[in-house]
Amino acid sequence: MATIGIGLAGFGTVGAGVYHNLATNGVLLSQRTGHTLEVRRVALRDPAKSRAIMPPPEIVTTHWEDVVADPNVQIVVELMGGIDAPLALFRTAILAGKPVVTGNKALLAEHGAELFALAAQKRVPIFYEAAAAGGIPIIKAMREAFVASHIIRIAGIINGTSNFILSRMSELGETYAQSLAEAQRLGYAEADPTLDINGWDAGHKAIILASLAYGFWVPTSGAHVEGIDQVTAADIRFAKQLGYTIKPLAVIRAGADQEVEVRVHPALVPRTHVLASVNGVFNAVMVHGDVVGETLFYGRGAGQDPTASAVIADLAEAASVVAGSTRACVGFTPHTLYGRCKPADQAVCPFYLRLNVVDEPGTLASVANVLGSHKIGISSVIQPESQDADTVPLVFMIHDAITGEMMRAAETIRGLACVKSVDALLRVETLTES
Repeated sequence: MATIGIGLAGFGTVGAGVYHNLATNGVLLSQRTGHTLEVRRVALRDPAKSRAIMPPPEIVTTHWEDVVADPNVQIVVELMGGIDAPLALFRTAILAGKPVVTGNKALLAEHGAELFALAAQKRVPIFYEAAAAGGIPIIKAMREAFVASHIIRIAGIINGTSNFILSRMSELGETYAQSLAEAQRLGYAEADPTLDINGWDAGHKAIILASLAYGFWVPTSGAHVEGIDQVTAADIRFAKQLGYTIKPLAVIRAGADQEVEVRVHPALVPRTHVLASVNGVFNAVMVHGDVVGETLFYGRGAGQDPTASAVIADLAEAASVVAGSTRACVGFTPHTLYGRCKPADQAVCPFYLRLNVVDEPGTLASVANVLGSHKIGISSVIQPESQDADTVPLVFMIHDAITGEMMRAAETIRGLACVKSVDALLRVETLTES
């Protein structure tokens, strides 16, 4: 039984989880894979920091370069976070002929084209299951299980923090600020939760999934990303009244014109749809292929153990490559059926529009005239009574509309004398194929 040397660059929450679980389940891994995985070098920022788990001091370093250069390390695990240092580590490890395992979604989304080109040139594999949806094996499924299918659509909830916040707002009636504070208290959100709530954590994951599905590296400029911080308790209530719930969705869709939509944003989802019941920190990814049909993956999308599980699964595969048991695959196979992104303003979907308007005759007609001038149809209207003597909320459900036209119409509506404010403009996703 071959012993494969592992080097860990980064020993935060996930790195410590990988180290702990490799030790705890080492015998099981050896029996299942035929290889012994042994951590031989660990790079961490502060060796003096108190930790629940600490590797032996003789294998600890403060420099990732020592991990890559160690002749006893055959596989490098990058869990440092950030961009610059991990990018340098990748280049160095690939040039040294050492496979890299990572969960760094931002790095791959921004530099995947370069790194996988280098990996293909040097015939050194990159493994990145932990970069999307935590413990859900969606990367492996996209690379292997769906190889016979054209991917029609991927849709899902791929950020647990945002889903936790919107779930509490819906279930408990909390405000956005209250739900965010609770997510931070429980450790689901960082002290600086920017990447979670502005959508870019999910955006980076969506770019990776889109690139796998459609065979070209989607640039970050090709993805439309919105956060959840503008969703209010009023929107949650109106969505319920209309038969929807609001979820932080990633939508990746191929069009007949060979253009690919990559969108991340809060959206109204029918309460009867399976994704509407995915709550808390859980993730779910639906993949619709022309051969396989509709599939659903569900599980914890983040956290120490789910992410460590994905890293260790990649380590087992990387060990088989190092030992010569399986053929190396660089991890990304380009193909030419698709090659460009649909501009965000050309995407078509229904919308939810909430206004604060003057309570006087003709207001509804004025707004409807603007929508009609942009060839935008109204499917339903809610105008509840208001305790305010002067203004009332006015909610429209809009038929399929071109995004750019909807945005221009909203700007014109904002300028109407009878409209005090445009308070919300959200997409509606029925998640069915027309």
